[in-house]
Amino acid sequence: MDQIKRMECQVEIKSSADKFFEAYQTKAQLMPKMANQVVRDEKLVEGSDWDSEGSVRQWFFVAGVRVEVTNYKRLQNSHPIMVDDKDWTILYKLVEGEIMKAFKSWKSIFNVMLTGVGSLVKWTTEFEKQNDDVPDPVRYGEFLTTWTKNVDTYLLNN
Repeated sequence: MDQIKRMECQVEIKSSADKFFEAYQTKAQLMPKMANQVVRDEKLVEGSDWDSEGSVRQWFFVAGVRVEVTNYKRLQNSHPIMVDDKDWTILYKLVEGEIMKAFKSWKSIFNVMLTGVGSLVKWTTEFEKQNDDVPDPVRYGEFLTTWTKNVDTYLLNN
């Protein structure tokens, strides 16, 4: 089994690239407001504030037809989350939660890119299934696409 697979999705956005990147980088606690269709809640379960190194965030999100819970830890410039301000890239590595029951490893790379006429958000997910019976994570790609579109709409209207 031990094979890392990749899934990619891309979404064109209308809001400014830097504002969009900033929303994901420093305003994660506002995601339930920005993307309430798919992000139901986020809680700081460990740490002094949202952006402090070592803080643990718990996400309640909708993937497919059910609400799931996952945890990730914020570590500056190292796993599970790495931020590259110059390239507008954030790496998320999940450490706990329902996704990790089906996958040995899971990381999602979020990247905002300027195009000739606007901006593009690209999500690249790398994962390793626990076994061959685990279905491909299509619903998580759909979640990432919807999440991106919801945040774009929110930023355009606020």
